Amino acid sequence: MLKLPEPAELITAGDKEILVVTNADLRESANVPCWPVYQSFSEALEKELNAQGYKMKRAHPYHEDRKHGFISSQKEGSELFSRIDPDAPLIVLLTAWQYSHHIAPSLSKHRGPILLMANFDGTWPGLVGMLCMAGTLTSLGVSYSRLWSEKCEDDFFKQGLATWLKDGKLDQDTSYLSDVTADHPLMKSEAGQDGIKVGEYILKHKAILGLHDTFCMGMMNGFFPVKALSDIGMPLESLSQSALLVEMEKVPAELREACLKFYEDRGMQFQWGSDSATELTREQVLEQCAMMIAMARIVTRFGLTAVGVQYQQGLKDCCAASDFAEGAIGSTERFPIPDEDGSIICEGKPIPCINEVDMGTAIPQAMLFRLLDAMGLPSETTLHDVRWGSEYEGTFYWDFEISGAVPFEHIKGGIAGSKGYRQPAMFFPKGGSTIAGQGKAGTFVWARAHYEGTDVFMHIGTGMAHELPEAEWTRRSQATNAEWPLMNATLDGLGRDDLMAGHQSNHITIAYVPEDKLAYVLKAFVAQALTQGIKVKIAGTAKDML
Repeated sequence: MLKLPEPAELITAGDKEILVVTNADLRESANVPCWPVYQSFSEALEKELNAQGYKMKRAHPYHEDRKHGFISSQKEGSELFSRIDPDAPLIVLLTAWQYSHHIAPSLSKHRGPILLMANFDGTWPGLVGMLCMAGTLTSLGVSYSRLWSEKCEDDFFKQGLATWLKDGKLDQDTSYLSDVTADHPLMKSEAGQDGIKVGEYILKHKAILGLHDTFCMGMMNGFFPVKALSDIGMPLESLSQSALLVEMEKVPAELREACLKFYEDRGMQFQWGSDSATELTREQVLEQCAMMIAMARIVTRFGLTAVGVQYQQGLKDCCAASDFAEGAIGSTERFPIPDEDGSIICEGKPIPCINEVDMGTAIPQAMLFRLLDAMGLPSETTLHDVRWGSEYEGTFYWDFEISGAVPFEHIKGGIAGSKGYRQPAMFFPKGGSTIAGQGKAGTFVWARAHYEGTDVFMHIGTGMAHELPEAEWTRRSQATNAEWPLMNATLDGLGRDDLMAGHQSNHITIAYVPEDKLAYVLKAFVAQALTQGIKVKIAGTAKDML
């Protein structure tokens, strides 16, 4: 006779009652300061639910000993959902960064209507967590709805919530996305033919993605099936971060010092301190220099097109943060890194670095690098978090901000315009320098890949980075993370709510392209993607350039 644990009492929703769960970080040091923002937003949501004749029922309690009420592990999420009525209407309220894998496997089995609800706030950005969870559920084939608001007081929020409560679903407008297929006339253009050649090159010769310990930070949408990567000519070289530590140990002290001197001589403004627990020290940056050198040597050893370090839930307790190493290795102006035989690695070329080992950005970054390099154009790429945004003088500007570093070529003033701050201790106990500064002005191509089954999809668009006045840029930087690089951008033909409605990730890939080359590169990039078997959706008015 089978002996399984007795089932716990089921958590159900009564008539006109909505269950609410909230997911967040794995790190308790991050969850505790985020909890007051959740409380405030939760009260606003509850007020509006009551106004529309519904009651909110929190499905899990506040924990006095932990000082928060978030779900903070897959174990906790799985146990909770084993007790939730699978047919109950459910709101997933997100007001902070969250690890999707805590609850996404359970949501995939939930039969009732699911609403992902996010605060649109820069401090503890639930909007980032919601976009990550949305991309995850899309990749898992789960039906869900999404909604967002600053204070739960706007008509967009109220009407959207009313629709979901009435119909059990809320369809956001994603008409800004248009399908592009392989029979499009652009394929016969000169640019299209160039893109086809680059796509065919990758299919034949491969673009190997070397990622150290994948599945970073619960981003299930950033971990692609092996078949999906193989089909598009971009196979995975799965590497261990333990091997990276071994390679770092081989880098001698004099080479680390020479590397740091290279950046100091060019004007990098490190914000030095003496208390390593809270301040940036030279020892931390020297360790980051060793990491960059080790990463480059691994690139040559394995023949990688791109490299990435998972870092945050692995190396964070072992060594300084990876950010300076990631931004510097992705730059063309880079310390000349000698291989063990003395030859300089990838001299004069950036090495695409995949922050947070997100395969959904590894794909467009590696592709754009190969395309732009073949065209003789600047080929530095990065990803950014879709972090926040607000209006300035009547225009909505996105705040794109990656957690630590971008290539120096993406910063206003380059190396000399960059500041190195210690990564926040609440996330990074061993410290390490960021590469912070204002994103330079210019036109760019943006992209993001996701998967459905084993098919790879890519959203592609164009945009403009703006150098806002110093006071306004500082306001935005301080409202998010002043230690991190910040790009202020507009996306051609789509606004805030368009991207929130249809984007399948918390990340967006950026490559600057000269304005007079933008249309040509866009056509070539679309043709390249189609050639590699990727299903393309063009965003906003970028379709007019095709």
